Amino acid sequence: MGKPTGFLEYTRCQNTDVPVLERIGNYEELHQPLPEHVRQEQAARCMDCGVPFCQSDYGCPLHNLIPEWNDLLYRGEFETAVKRLLMTNNFPEFTSKVCPALCESACICNLHDMPVTNRDNENFLIEHAFSSGLMQAKAPAVRSGKKVAVIGSGPAGLAVADQLNKRGHLVTVFERSDRIGGLLMYGIPNMKLDKSVIDRRVKLMQDEGVVFQTGINIGTDKKAEELLKNYDAVILACGASKPRDLQVSGREAKGIHFAVEYLTSATKTLLNGEDPAEAPISAKNKRVIIVGGGDTGNDCVATAVRQGAVSVTQLEMMPKLPDSRAENNPYPEYPRICKTDYGQQEAIAVFGSDPRIYETTVKSFQADENQNLTSVELVKVHFEVNSQTGKRELIEGETWTVEADLVLIAAGFLGAEAYIADAFGVSLNARSQTETLPGTHQTAVPGVFTAGDMHRGQSLVVRAIADGRAAAKDVDLYLMGYTNLP
Repeated sequence: MGKPTGFLEYTRCQNTDVPVLERIGNYEELHQPLPEHVRQEQAARCMDCGVPFCQSDYGCPLHNLIPEWNDLLYRGEFETAVKRLLMTNNFPEFTSKVCPALCESACICNLHDMPVTNRDNENFLIEHAFSSGLMQAKAPAVRSGKKVAVIGSGPAGLAVADQLNKRGHLVTVFERSDRIGGLLMYGIPNMKLDKSVIDRRVKLMQDEGVVFQTGINIGTDKKAEELLKNYDAVILACGASKPRDLQVSGREAKGIHFAVEYLTSATKTLLNGEDPAEAPISAKNKRVIIVGGGDTGNDCVATAVRQGAVSVTQLEMMPKLPDSRAENNPYPEYPRICKTDYGQQEAIAVFGSDPRIYETTVKSFQADENQNLTSVELVKVHFEVNSQTGKRELIEGETWTVEADLVLIAAGFLGAEAYIADAFGVSLNARSQTETLPGTHQTAVPGVFTAGDMHRGQSLVVRAIADGRAAAKDVDLYLMGYTNLP
């Protein structure tokens, strides 16, 4: 620990956000970094806490060496700090922008003050590494001759590819979309994660020997048998991209879309140099209802505001979370409290009120004679435990109708799409997750592995990277008979 009294001398100081009314006029990243000396002061707040919960299972799924690189950052030893950071995290430039910072929730400073700004410190280090030339392509000196196919280029697929390439295997990543990145590219808006950050990493991996092929849908454009014949191992990292739908009357009306479909439309239009307000699916001049109160729903709120929506309403089935930790949610668990995220802040600034309505969902949709959506019937709901069965049941209350032109379903995901698993003869369990041999990432099909959300179910980017790294170890062991991957 560089400064034993740092946590007493400095108050928490996060990166700033572009003012709301300024940032809604564009799709540029909303976070602004602070100067180098401020980040060093913030790193000095990291305590000699004895048991660093920040890098435990309560904190970082990657077990990042947070106290170590905070100490090095405070001392100005940036290059060494970057090396320690990259020991455990392949893509700090992703996690430092989109991770909910579980490590900060588990920071011991929470017990008496505010946590250390680990996420912002991490972002400073990796951006310094790129801008100063520390991030140079380092192709492996020796190749194993083993060929590996990775299907899917989200955070898990990229982590698997990066680890196995560093080990010396010949890695090809197949992506069915037109750009690399999976949900990093099209499921997260540009204002949260500028797509140049993804392209920069992909270019580095290409220079190190990873081959990327886009626009190839395995199981359709290329047969699974071909990959099994031509590659020594195949990793399925296709995500949990099967969205949860609304099974209600009028669902066939025009103007109802899944959230990722909507976000993809906006981002593709932006990257093609056009105005996202003119995207194939746009909220421009429309009354928008978003079904789902999570991160994806919030991203839809922010995108709709920028596209010029007339109104935005966000539905959440569950009750409003408490403003502070409940007794059954103690430190160092992640705090289940109500937060007003960037999209909701923007909706409040534009429309004058919080867009969220709690304990509410859709009961039915109404359309005109051309099947265009005109209104949505909403219903109040709550859960009660059935005294006879002991199960929670959804109880409906009052209903009312609101006018709407666009509904975006951001109700989460049900698991992996079955066609890719079927193509390889791999089984999915009842939760649509890939079944594997106990304690491994290997499926029952020899040479076929899985990683990320397809393996674990819908989760965080940081957990997908961690699972990709773990899968890479299993693949390496299968190929070589031993592994020295971390």
